[in-house]
Amino acid sequence: MTDRPRSGLAAVSTALLEMSRQLEVRDVLKTIVASARDLLDAEYAALGVPDDHGGFAQFVVDGVSDEQWKAIGPLPRQHGILAAMLHSERPERLDDVREDPRFEGWPSTHPDMSDFLGLPVRDGDETIAALFLANKRSPSPGGCGFTAEDEELLGILAQHAAIALTNARLYERSRELTIAEERSRLAHELHDAVSQKLFSLRLTAQAAAALVDRDPARAKGELQQVAALAAEAADELRAAVVELRPAGLDEDGLVHTLRTHVQVLDRAHAARVTFDGGGIRALPAAQEEALLRVAQEALHNALRHSGAGGVAVRLARHGQGARLTVTDDGKGFDPRAVRRAGRHLGLVSMRDRAGGVGGRLTVHSAPGAGTTIEMEVPGG
Repeated sequence: MTDRPRSGLAAVSTALLEMSRQLEVRDVLKTIVASARDLLDAEYAALGVPDDHGGFAQFVVDGVSDEQWKAIGPLPRQHGILAAMLHSERPERLDDVREDPRFEGWPSTHPDMSDFLGLPVRDGDETIAALFLANKRSPSPGGCGFTAEDEELLGILAQHAAIALTNARLYERSRELTIAEERSRLAHELHDAVSQKLFSLRLTAQAAAALVDRDPARAKGELQQVAALAAEAADELRAAVVELRPAGLDEDGLVHTLRTHVQVLDRAHAARVTFDGGGIRALPAAQEEALLRVAQEALHNALRHSGAGGVAVRLARHGQGARLTVTDDGKGFDPRAVRRAGRHLGLVSMRDRAGGVGGRLTVHSAPGAGTTIEMEVPGG
């Protein structure tokens, strides 16, 4: 066996391991493109996921700067060589893509490309993406810069790319279902809590109306109770709206999103809620979402069930990853009563979220001594 196949197989193995670590579709697409470009020593690589309208739902490139990509303009349509990759099972290896009769040109700001290798990424009988490479950096003398061996290696990568992409899509669908279930749970809680408050408010207001003529002092006390109940109902509404609103992780990042969430809860509840965080590295999207969801669940428990006067949230760097700590000074519970406490406080769900991203969750609590929820994630 020559050195070239051994190094090629080692590179394929590295690429496959990297793809298997990703859970988000966008992260998988980026990893596939970067791995293909590095594996075949190409100047440019791209991967397009088709939509149902003749365009691309997603199109990821590697080797093109952000400035170049913006200058190129709108995403390409499904035509020419790109369409061929989406409607054919066989790869395309060309000496010069510009001389192919299907070539229809590109924008003036598009990088100049010559030798070309492309193939479909298929899941069973369905083409779910098309992968393209251009401009071999160390071409073989004569003919196309990309070799038959390159084509074979890219075929192996594409097969595993299909698996990784399918798994990422399934993960995202599962997560969407989980979020929908969470929103449904919160909606039920909102209905129950606010309905009780409004029912009590109505009865108290009726009592005040009955007393206002014969016992003004008692009527005044009842009206004060009406005001207190109305304030509690408003707090319940504000807290539920915060939890139902999608978090802006993509736009604002984990630290800012969590700080904002804590600030709103601090205003909405009688308990003091504080946040300390910063200096952590960017984490994989799935880990950031898991940290946010666990923080929300732990805060929900502390503010609704523990009777705490204060809740402290801390997010700190931990090795290559991060550590989240949510501590309250409430009534606590016995962690050994796993079945009862776990179901009541959502500990099983929190542990599942942590385990799902390679992290771990620990719970420290005792009756009368408050509770600390701690979650660690490994980073990327």
